[in-house]
Amino acid sequence: MGYICEITNRFKMNIPAELKYTKDHEWVKIDGDIATVGITDFAQSELGDIVYVEVDTLDESLEKDAVFGTVEAVKTVSDLFLPLSGEVIEFNEGLEDTPEDVNSDPYEAGWMIKLKISDASEIRHFAFRRRLQSFGRCLKESFYGWCIFVF
Repeated sequence: MGYICEITNRFKMNIPAELKYTKDHEWVKIDGDIATVGITDFAQSELGDIVYVEVDTLDESLEKDAVFGTVEAVKTVSDLFLPLSGEVIEFNEGLEDTPEDVNSDPYEAGWMIKLKISDASEIRHFAFRRRLQSFGRCLKESFYGWCIFVF
């Protein structure tokens, strides 16, 4: 695993190479026609302590960019956007009891949904870790300690 930003010891973000990323700071792991979806380390750190994850679209077919649920932190609620068109086939029920898994382990225990992909051609629009890292290095020098993601 690598980091997109190593600006200070307290501000490091985990960006696993095997995942794909959206402009809305969600990650996607593709396995055949199934996509596992969650939010990035950056997104969870910006939200703060997550207290509730709601997905009320289980067994529904939705289009790319549709809202599939919400994530509630101590001071805010944010919509979750579907990164690919398809049917929501599974929700991580462990998040009902331990939503803080999204903060502590966003790429493993904190995954949110599994999706049966209906349009595989949409996969090509994701950013890869290499692209995110190059933006992080470039913007690190310009913004004195802030990582800004541009897609």
